[in-house]
Amino acid sequence: MGKVRTEMIKRISLELLDKYEYSFQPEFEPNKQFLNEIGLDVSKKLRNKIAGYITTVVKADMLAEAMEKAEEALQELQ
Repeated sequence: MGKVRTEMIKRISLELLDKYEYSFQPEFEPNKQFLNEIGLDVSKKLRNKIAGYITTVVKADMLAEAMEKAEEALQELQ
């Protein structure tokens, strides 16, 4: 089974991604540090869960963009 995340973690993470779209990276540690810098007032465990979910979403977005570019390149070759 995959990892289960609560609705609260997903909601907070997506709100932060909308607000600070270009500040997050596909790595956990910089995301965790950024959450500290903006003063997110949650427990350490919850902060780590939020940073982890944000990392997962950012990586998925990057993969989707790469796939779109690859498909466009293939269409140009044909």
